[in-house]
Amino acid sequence: QLQASGGGLVQTGASLRFSCARSGRTFTNYAVGWFRQAPGKEREFVAGIISGGGSTRYADSVKGRFTISRDNAVNTVHLQMNSLKPEDTALYYCAATRGSIGVPIMMSYYSDWGQGTQVTVSS
Repeated sequence: QLQASGGGLVQTGASLRFSCARSGRTFTNYAVGWFRQAPGKEREFVAGIISGGGSTRYADSVKGRFTISRDNAVNTVHLQMNSLKPEDTALYYCAATRGSIGVPIMMSYYSDWGQGTQVTVSS
């Protein structure tokens, strides 16, 4: 199971760091992605990282502000979010998929999902 943590209520310009941990099974062979869903909107891809950590992918809306990284030794993926904006307010989910060559951006490619963690950015 995936466990996501790190959400909260912050002001515009603040930073937050998410963690997505996997218990019971190794994360090493899985690409991991972060998605978010704002009220009334569809869930969207935010950032992802391949199994070895050598390649990442970001949504245009977060490029230059968010950084995804992973520590396979402790089965954890992090999402560092800087310069947060009100439009980043959403429920954030981490997801994992095994066997992908790159970082999938479509939800249907991901087999394992964590619970959502809320981020609220006030203006």
